[in-house]
Amino acid sequence: MAGSETTTNRRRFLLTSGAAVAGAGAAWALPGRRTDSASADTPPPTASAPPAPPAVRRAAPYGTTTLETTARLAGHGGYRRIVSGPGWPVVVRPELATARGGRADRRTPLACFVQFTDLHVADVQNPLRTEFLRARSAGSWRAQEALSVAGCVSLVEQVNALGGGPHTGRPPAFVMSTGDNIDNHSAVELEWFLTVMSGGRVTPNTGDPRSYEGVQNSGLPLYWHPESGLRDQDKRRGLPEIPGYLDAALRPVVSPGLHIPWYSTPGNHDDLPGGCLSPHDPVLRDHVTGARKVFSLPDADVAAVARALKTGGDPKSTVLKDMLRRNASRAQTVTPDERRRMITPQEYLRAHLDPAFAGAGPAGHGYSENHLDGERMYYSFDVADGVIGISIDTTYRSGHYEGSLGSEQLAWLERTLVAHSARYHDADGRPARNAGADDAHILVFSHHHSPSMTRRPDAARTEEKRHDGDEVIALLGRFPNVVAWINGHSHINRITPHPHPTASRSFWEVNTASHVDYPHHARLFELADNHDGTVSLFTTLIESAAPHRTDLHDLSAVGLASLYRELSYNAPGLGAGLSGGVRESMAGAATDRNTELVVRRA
Repeated sequence: MAGSETTTNRRRFLLTSGAAVAGAGAAWALPGRRTDSASADTPPPTASAPPAPPAVRRAAPYGTTTLETTARLAGHGGYRRIVSGPGWPVVVRPELATARGGRADRRTPLACFVQFTDLHVADVQNPLRTEFLRARSAGSWRAQEALSVAGCVSLVEQVNALGGGPHTGRPPAFVMSTGDNIDNHSAVELEWFLTVMSGGRVTPNTGDPRSYEGVQNSGLPLYWHPESGLRDQDKRRGLPEIPGYLDAALRPVVSPGLHIPWYSTPGNHDDLPGGCLSPHDPVLRDHVTGARKVFSLPDADVAAVARALKTGGDPKSTVLKDMLRRNASRAQTVTPDERRRMITPQEYLRAHLDPAFAGAGPAGHGYSENHLDGERMYYSFDVADGVIGISIDTTYRSGHYEGSLGSEQLAWLERTLVAHSARYHDADGRPARNAGADDAHILVFSHHHSPSMTRRPDAARTEEKRHDGDEVIALLGRFPNVVAWINGHSHINRITPHPHPTASRSFWEVNTASHVDYPHHARLFELADNHDGTVSLFTTLIESAAPHRTDLHDLSAVGLASLYRELSYNAPGLGAGLSGGVRESMAGAATDRNTELVVRRA
């Protein structure tokens, strides 16, 4: 799998929690809802200076996109503060098609939109969280995650302020969130996510409404204690003491909601507790809403759970249950909360269909009442005139962090591609035609990227063969009008060309980093026709609206959003700087950030 071992461990080990949702008119209510790589024979990528932003974009004390400025760490060692650094250039990537001169003068804008991914809106007090795994891997617990709601609201605010795209001047028409929208398959986290996206008031607290009941005031030096003088392991790294932090983190936050429509694609953390456990286990389902929470474990149990989480299916749930039973006497008493319950796929769909979360639309955010039949979470939609989006569901419902497609969905994907392709190739490579179709530019969205999709059997859908990333690549390569496959999951910025001997059958895979871990990016896309047999897909990374410079005394929602970013940039194991190993891998090279991706059309 692409990415660093540290990043992989973080994704494998992190388990968080949630609570429940009530809907107006969508019949999913719960009592007690609170209102509150280019090859050697291809031309190398080339860099150019950032273009002048169109006049429609607003002036701001910080950059609207990373073309203008980026968050950078200052100083060396210990806890490092963030400052504003220079923007990143645009890199032209001609590996799949020649970038012909004069194309900017011929160019016609086709579409503009934003991708969110891996927001991981988190309830940090849930009893099923496994923060104790930090004893084995420092990166398996995030110091910043109590601020996820404030951070996501700030990202929504930034999108609302974008104006026209930097390359076409066309304003974004929608946002697509490509999964891991929530962190622990929890109903209350889903309510928070939907409210952040659609607008409203979120109180990011569960359990006792008057106080925090989690690891950050436990007295255990394993975790950062922002409100005490305890010399915990993070304070020894330089993390600050911030009186009032926990109270501020639990205060209500008001989201303006996106001013443009938004769509939703499911990820493994949306479908599975912890992103990798069985959602059908009755013991875990009871534990998540209960009154006992384990904050620490003996080293042997930590190691056993860590090993189990690397496997698929039921074994890891069994190991976790055994651990909880053996260590019942070590558990702390917390306030039970039914709102933390796990959600079914049907409840996930009904929540999106709830008129209370309609926001700027569209109704259902990609889903319709028809999706309730069979609990299908894949669909197609109009991106713009002549541009089609296809959202696929790559999750293992029985419990695993990897992804795949079932045969039924793969067949649906093929039919959908055919329906929007006048010319394509069949499974044997023979040219085929669909006389009733107009060629549309096709963009495919998913949570998992191709390296993280495997053929592991899914115990929740035993009748179906599963299909991996290579099979999806092969299918998409049969259709010359596929421009890109856009995804997340890895928490890394990476753009991969998928070349084909027939140049028009090549396409790009765009993998975007998360908004919970460094570097806190979302991505703006602009599609344009160059009128020379090619199209260009521009990718521009964006940060949240929070100022780069953090005031540790500012515990407002804006101040917390800045702190959310700064804490993530200081996570253990990231290295000394942007040129240091893991940090560079997660942010990506220049060729993975602000780019012009040129692709040939038939």
